[in-house]
Amino acid sequence: MSDMTSTADAPRSPGRPRSTRADEAIVDATLDLLAEGSTIESLSIEAIAARAGVGKATIYRRWAGKDALLLDALRTLKGPAPRTAGRSVRDDLVLLVGAVGQHADPRVRKIMPCLVPEVNRSSAHRQAYEAIVEPRRAALREVLGRAIERGELRADLDIEVTMSLLTAPMLTQRMLRWHPERDERMLPERIVDTVLDGLRAR
Repeated sequence: MSDMTSTADAPRSPGRPRSTRADEAIVDATLDLLAEGSTIESLSIEAIAARAGVGKATIYRRWAGKDALLLDALRTLKGPAPRTAGRSVRDDLVLLVGAVGQHADPRVRKIMPCLVPEVNRSSAHRQAYEAIVEPRRAALREVLGRAIERGELRADLDIEVTMSLLTAPMLTQRMLRWHPERDERMLPERIVDTVLDGLRAR
């Protein structure tokens, strides 16, 4: 995923307007192939075009190459970070932690674990992954930083370590089904309350 240019960044050329239906079919085809076990390296524009029912030229008119298409496709799985109210550090954290690993698209559970080896093998893939997840990390970082400034949390708090403490349990449960019998609806509150016990200003 060395090409970090997405459709949102690429200049539009004059001519016939793009088909939203074709865009969606191409993105869906990309995600379907990944969910079925295709690796990033083996995935090809030819296979995506065949699955989407379009020509390769249709894809190349929309994306600079496979890497740009993959970046846009994977971004659709994450979506934007939830908007926090900013009134309570606990409520904001529960909202953000509850969104960790939660996706309406069932393909996520199959796609995301397969990306981990790719991210570890390639710095370009790592950069692409960071671009996808950073907006959610930034939202969590902002909530913690705001709470420190207001004196609600310890001034010596390591924000990055705290983010790991908050998000890792949700990822473990939702991606690996660590406790299949656990009711996930209450888990964000339990995680936040447990972590906050050690973070509050004394």
